[in-house]
Amino acid sequence: MIETLSKFDERAFLAINDMHTSWLDPVMMWCSGNVIWLPLYAFLLYQLFKLPKARAFVAVICIAIGITFSDQLTSTLIKPIVERPRPTWNSELSAQVHTVDGYRGGHYGFPSSHAANTFCVSVLLSLVIARPWTRWLFVWAALVSYSRIYLGVHYPGDIITGAALGSMCGAITFLLYKAGCNGIEKMKAEKAS
Repeated sequence: MIETLSKFDERAFLAINDMHTSWLDPVMMWCSGNVIWLPLYAFLLYQLFKLPKARAFVAVICIAIGITFSDQLTSTLIKPIVERPRPTWNSELSAQVHTVDGYRGGHYGFPSSHAANTFCVSVLLSLVIARPWTRWLFVWAALVSYSRIYLGVHYPGDIITGAALGSMCGAITFLLYKAGCNGIEKMKAEKAS
């Protein structure tokens, strides 16, 4: 069963990774990085600081906790246990992988930390800010995740698992956010009485 899933994942990866063009190579490299997203991060911080101060503070702390949680879960815990080589490091597959500027990523890729972190933030902020436009955060997370397959450093299964774990981390962190906000409200009520 695992072997069948792995082969399907490899075939899906090769089909997606093979759809590339020279003009898109640098775009996908940028999408996979952080610098291009700085205006988005600034906009999201601005939106958070439109919340009451205490809620904004708790939200920023929870974003840091959520990203740390999802990143450590994927990179420090799961990747070293599973030890699944990235497509670029798979000796049977690497010759067929389209890469950009020789970028190969670290040795292990399951699950994708990029997918986990972006989906964690998307879930958390869509729940915290709770506006219709926050659905676009999932487009951002999907684009970053797709860029990882395009660059040849993740299988679709790495992305799907990373997105699922990140979404779970975002939901758990939102519960922490609610608890923090409720605690602050309770303290304010006690001070007022």
